[in-house]
Parts: sequence; structure tokens; C-alpha cells
Amino acid sequence: MRIQSNLGSTIAMAFDECPPALAERDYILPSVERTTRWLRRCAQEMARLNSMEDTVNREQLLFGINQGGIIEDIRISHADEISELDLPGYAVGGLAVGESHEEMYRILDVTVPHLPENKPVYLMGVGTPENILESVDRGVDFFDCVYPSRNGRHGHVYTHKGKLNLFNQKYERDTRPVEEGCGCPACRSYSRAYIRHLLKAKEMLGMRLAVLHNLYFYNHLMLEIRDALDKGVFKEYKDNVLRSLREGEEETPRDGRGR
Repeated sequence: MRIQSNLGSTIAMAFDECPPALAERDYILPSVERTTRWLRRCAQEMARLNSMEDTVNREQLLFGINQGGIIEDIRISHADEISELDLPGYAVGGLAVGESHEEMYRILDVTVPHLPENKPVYLMGVGTPENILESVDRGVDFFDCVYPSRNGRHGHVYTHKGKLNLFNQKYERDTRPVEEGCGCPACRSYSRAYIRHLLKAKEMLGMRLAVLHNLYFYNHLMLEIRDALDKGVFKEYKDNVLRSLREGEEETPRDGRGR
């Protein structure tokens, strides 16, 4: 807690244990009990640190982390217990670490309703655009994930028609941007073919452009989600985006100019 306090971040995370995704009940239960004990100690220390005059950020918020693997009753019990601490926000941890997407959604379905409705819910380490849309539909408010940057470094870029692998030969002479209409620095100035050339040549600029595009795509996905929620049309928006994403990138350029 002192390290996080010295960093002065807006949000500090309580210390927890993230058990293996498919761990057995006799491992999960004492692990969750340990996480709860740590959370209470973290809350006490955060309160002390935020009361000090020389603290970098005296408004720092502490989030507790719900754990429990994919065992529903442990997840629910832990959510109920940590909710009693009335923390500024809550995270759901220990997902997207080996279980299936269906199992993750099932745990969110049963867990999120047991967290305070008036507090933000943060899903840790998730995920793909599809994961984000499905999780928002289940009451999750925000996310963190390495996908946009890690996948970009490997030439994988996200579009509203699915994920593209720019290492594929079909993009060798494709003069289109990564995504038509995208306003990111990569799409405004460079083609798929040029970014592919950079990636194949192991030029750092290729990875940077792919990462810039992915971060732009994710940021605008969240803007679109918030707008759809504000307008009360999220269900329709989600269905349309998922349909488009699942279609995948099937269009192959007919000539060297991508026409």
C-alpha cells in the first residue's frame, strides 16, 4: 500500500492471491479467505496513508478484488463479504487465466449482481473486443489488457470486421489503410502493405503503428459503448458489433492497388 500511495495513482489495488483458473475447491477456499484478510489490512493501511499530510494523493481510491476461480458459491460469498467493506470500487480477478469464455461469462453473471450497484466494477486482464462487449452487458465498467499492444507487436490489428494478421501475404500489395475511416496515425498515413513491409523487415515503426491503431480502436470502442449506453441502445449496438466482428476479414484485394 505504501508503494502504491507513493506512486499517487488514482486507484490502488488491494493485495490478493490469484489462484489457477481450474484449481480445486480445497485450494480456492483458503486462498480466498487469505485475500479477504489481506483486503482488510490494505483498507486500514490506505485509510492511514490517506490521512497523512504529506501523502502524494490523499484521494487515492482502494479497490477490493473478488476471487474464487470458477466456483460460483465461493465467488458469490466473497462478493457479499467484500461488499460490506463499502470500498470505492471493486474488481473481479482471476478470470481470463485459462478458463473458457463461457465459464468467464457464467462467473460474471452470478458475481456482479452481488457487488454494490453504485460502485464501479473493474474486470482485470480482459480482453478481446468480444469479451469487453459481453462483460459490459453483464455490468462491468472498465478493463485493462495487454491485447492491443501485445497483439500489435505481432502484426495483429483489430477492425470492426475482425482481427487481421498483417503478416499474411494477401496484404503484401494492399494499399488500403488497416481500417477504412479510422482516424489513427497509422490509418491516416500508411497502407496495410507498408505496415506489413515494416513488420517483415523487423522495423520498430511497424510494431509502433500496429499498436497505435489497436489502442485507437479500443479507445473508440469504449467511446461507442458509452454512447450506446447513454442512448439506451446498447443491446442493439452490441449485437451489431459482434455480428460484424464474427464475420471476420474475408475480403481479398483483387489487384495490387487493393481494388
